[in-house]
Amino acid sequence: MSDSANFDPYALSDLTIQAPPRSLWAALRKIGPGIILAGSIIGSGELLLTTALGAEYGFVFLWLILFSCVIKVFVQIELGRYAISSGKPTLAAFNELPGPRLGAHWLVWWWFFMLMVTVAQLGAMAGGVGQALHLVFPKVSTGLAAWLTDAWPGMSAVITKRPDFPWALLAAIGAVLLLLSGGYRRIERITTALVAGVTLVTVICVGMLPGAGFPLGQADFDQAFSLSVFGLGGAAITQAFAAFGITGVGASELYAYPYWCLEKGYARFTGPRSDDPAWEQRARGWLRVMYLDAWVSMIVFTIATVAFYILGATVLYRQDLHPEKSQMIATLSQMYVPSFGEWTKIFFLIGVWAVLFKTLYVASASNSRLSADFLGLAGLVRYRDHDQRDGWTRRFCVFYPLFGLALYFWLGDPKLMVVMGGFVQAATLPLLAACAIYLRYRRTDARLTPSLWSDSLTWFAFWSISIVATYALAQWGVKTAGEISAYLSTK
Repeated sequence: MSDSANFDPYALSDLTIQAPPRSLWAALRKIGPGIILAGSIIGSGELLLTTALGAEYGFVFLWLILFSCVIKVFVQIELGRYAISSGKPTLAAFNELPGPRLGAHWLVWWWFFMLMVTVAQLGAMAGGVGQALHLVFPKVSTGLAAWLTDAWPGMSAVITKRPDFPWALLAAIGAVLLLLSGGYRRIERITTALVAGVTLVTVICVGMLPGAGFPLGQADFDQAFSLSVFGLGGAAITQAFAAFGITGVGASELYAYPYWCLEKGYARFTGPRSDDPAWEQRARGWLRVMYLDAWVSMIVFTIATVAFYILGATVLYRQDLHPEKSQMIATLSQMYVPSFGEWTKIFFLIGVWAVLFKTLYVASASNSRLSADFLGLAGLVRYRDHDQRDGWTRRFCVFYPLFGLALYFWLGDPKLMVVMGGFVQAATLPLLAACAIYLRYRRTDARLTPSLWSDSLTWFAFWSISIVATYALAQWGVKTAGEISAYLSTK
């Protein structure tokens, strides 16, 4: 969606050229795409899956969480570099790569497959909001079920069993209405405020843990950076791999980042590629802004992610509390009680509503943009102009929150739904890293070549992500084979 009906945020023109900012303060005022990603990141992965991982295994996986947050930023930067130098978003760039095609490139279809699995995370967001609001207002669903007893007894029974469902429906409808009411600027403003607030409160809670009876000792940090993780079973590796895929910049965020960079205007301000030295100067200037955007957001979501993990690995793990199914949010609310007291539970639940609703909102906005692009690349729709494309984006803004909600009604387990999405995202990361390297060496303008240090780190990201993915997929295969064998032995 654009901020005006006649404005195409993806079009390049000499009329939109702007000089890049010269000072650090001026550059900071131009960041935004990374903060939108942080708005999506600090939600399902951090609040639900990261805390659950800490609650289950203590500090064992802290090193993996830190590694996940930092290493994928180098892939993010390379995808952003190509978008600024070419003016093309992710799927359009991948569609021009060599390889098998079925209308669109196979990598474009892989994104579509990943989307069909990760949309379950949207349902987890709606369900988490529903659980939180029901805990805040428990009498609403009870009254609604009683009111429907005579007129619609079947629905009354469903609401009695799952009182979070009406609130989840309200959350999905609210996300749809908000998505249809504004474009990039509104998304940026909302996510910036919510990300700052959630990060601050969570860090304060971690700082107060020692005084609340949950001190962090040397043994915790020894465990956090030990190799004991390799002695755990396939179930632990599967869950940790899902966390690796979804914490920090996940595959979904990597796909989306170039779209947000283009909508922010980095490529428009650079202008159409030309041999003019002024173009190179502008491109390098806006690339520096993009680097700043990526690293500032990385610092923000890393702090928030580590804080959530520590809360799970201390408060929940030491009390043997495990966030699960319809009690997931109620269990998570115990993280803040030791630091602030029982009375703070209500504020935590309101915060959960804000965090998860924000993630539902931002992720739906990202998926809708990529889906509209996918339709055109696959030849399913022929866009005459940007308004038609914008129309399809709006349709998807209605579809995805409601589709995710339907999945939550069916599965009913936010943690399971997040693990499903996180696992397929993690499996996609090596492909994205490989594509980023190909674009860097074969397609990105040679005048915008990164430093040797940056290239080395991008290659390190590719190999390390691939190794983690290979190991985790092998462990998952062993676990699955064992489950199948056990099932067959009973027949």
